[in-house]
Amino acid sequence: MTSQSKQAEMLSGAAMIIRALADEGVEYLYGYPGGAVLHIYDALFQQTKVKHVLVRHEQAATHMADAYARATGKAGVVLVTSGPGATNAVTGIATAYMDSIPMVVLTGQVMSHLIGEDAFQETDMLGISRPIVKHNMSVRRPEDIPYLIKKAFYIAQSGRPGPVVLDIPKDMTIPSQKFPYHYPDEVKLRSYQPKLKGHSGQIKKAVSALLAAKKPVLYAGGGVIMGGASAELTELAQHLNLPVTNTLMGLGAYPGGDKQFIGMLGMHGSYEANQTMHAADLILAVGARFDDRVTNNTKKFCPDATIIHIDIDPASISKTINAHIPIVGLVKPVLTEMLEILKQKKKKLDATALEKWWQQINEWRQVHGGRYDTETPLLKPQYVIEQVSKITKGEAFVCSDVGQHQMFAAQYYTFNKPNRWINSGGLGTMGFGLPAAMGVKLNFPDADVVCVTGEGSIQMNIQELSTCKQYGLGVKIINLNNGYLGMVKQWQDMNYESRYASSYMDSLPDFIKLAEAYGHVGIRVTKPEELQPALERAFVEHKDQLVFLDIHIDPKEHVYPMQIPGGAINEMFLSKTERT
Repeated sequence: MTSQSKQAEMLSGAAMIIRALADEGVEYLYGYPGGAVLHIYDALFQQTKVKHVLVRHEQAATHMADAYARATGKAGVVLVTSGPGATNAVTGIATAYMDSIPMVVLTGQVMSHLIGEDAFQETDMLGISRPIVKHNMSVRRPEDIPYLIKKAFYIAQSGRPGPVVLDIPKDMTIPSQKFPYHYPDEVKLRSYQPKLKGHSGQIKKAVSALLAAKKPVLYAGGGVIMGGASAELTELAQHLNLPVTNTLMGLGAYPGGDKQFIGMLGMHGSYEANQTMHAADLILAVGARFDDRVTNNTKKFCPDATIIHIDIDPASISKTINAHIPIVGLVKPVLTEMLEILKQKKKKLDATALEKWWQQINEWRQVHGGRYDTETPLLKPQYVIEQVSKITKGEAFVCSDVGQHQMFAAQYYTFNKPNRWINSGGLGTMGFGLPAAMGVKLNFPDADVVCVTGEGSIQMNIQELSTCKQYGLGVKIINLNNGYLGMVKQWQDMNYESRYASSYMDSLPDFIKLAEAYGHVGIRVTKPEELQPALERAFVEHKDQLVFLDIHIDPKEHVYPMQIPGGAINEMFLSKTERT
């Protein structure tokens, strides 16, 4: 079960960690040093295969690793010290956990004999992280390190992906203590065997139900992207001419510019997507978990629909919405089998019913259609995102923070490819955007990488402009600056008679001077006519440099459509004066 020479190489625990990462194919390690991990950092210094990226805050390390995983499908790796180093990583671990992102986090720990003694920089990282990891472990013997690292990657990347924490006491890495090094080819765990192939009987049943549907819709989530199944999903949808809607996490799983795409669904989903879901008689849910931001009131959710639910995680099926035909398995082989059955049957959906269904959907498309006020001297955030999509030809990696700007980016950027929309969906982590963009740019240096953010979110990890300078990370920051915590303000406008309790962002820095202080390019945009020249400067003239675009937008603009809280999925505010 192991690949080993006749006489094993003798390595310290610290050297084993770095060698195991190299053997696993890890290129970048994101982290920040401290006392408990200095042996590991010394081992890292003495080799060249694994490169270290020094962030300015441990939270940024986790977001960089997370974004790398979202863009590539492979686990990102983090190294932080004990105590505050480990606890600073907690938000990033929770972010990855909520979105099912593979990540391996190596945390330093005090020496074994001091655990439980309230030693300097000791925290119970296993206890703290338990609710927000797929698995966590502690090193008890240095010779176990290669196996534990292999196990961590296997668990993080298989089944429903997620973060794994490996806690490493300092005495497990002492340089003078050496042990035989063997890195396993594979790991088999009796208690963990994710189901990969869906039940053939259930798949046949699902195909029969699909072919019998008069008003079907394909609802795809982030599991399609992480499962590498976008091609199969697209083929299935086009084979049957199905309307396709994506969750926030699933954007790009189906080409956003295709005529069958009806937009994102949910809280700020398109009018036509939410209406289509509500009226459907069959929902094919693929790699989605019926999140509350999609369903709204579960008691009113899609009352006439038969639900087929495909997911790798059996715990996600029928968790919030009952599935009539559950299929547990990886989405890629399940969709492949469905396609094979459909091609063998040589059957399609009822053409007359489907034509009538599309006619209804196209009527819904005319109701809202992403409209916004264009007769105004103020810059509209929707227009900014449309122009960013245009100048990047819809091919950029778009990393967002959390708030109104995130929703505008999701609604108005056309994502035609998977793995290009990088955002914190489940946890909603402000401060995610910039380090996420850094993680992507480091690994895709020739691609356009955009960070869409707001003046609130960007300040949560703005110190990473220093890291960008050190590593030459030429991301483009689109700061939609409205002077408020925009989404908080929107809720206060709608529910609290515009009492802006702690949402007005006064005392903002001069972002241009701040960007320049870190050695980057800063451009301020205050009028619509200034936008396109500024984007040309950022993406063409300063293509290889970090450019901070501080774009002052209409402070009164809201994100619409917006579901009415407590209503059905199709009950929405369409503007400040309209509702369904």
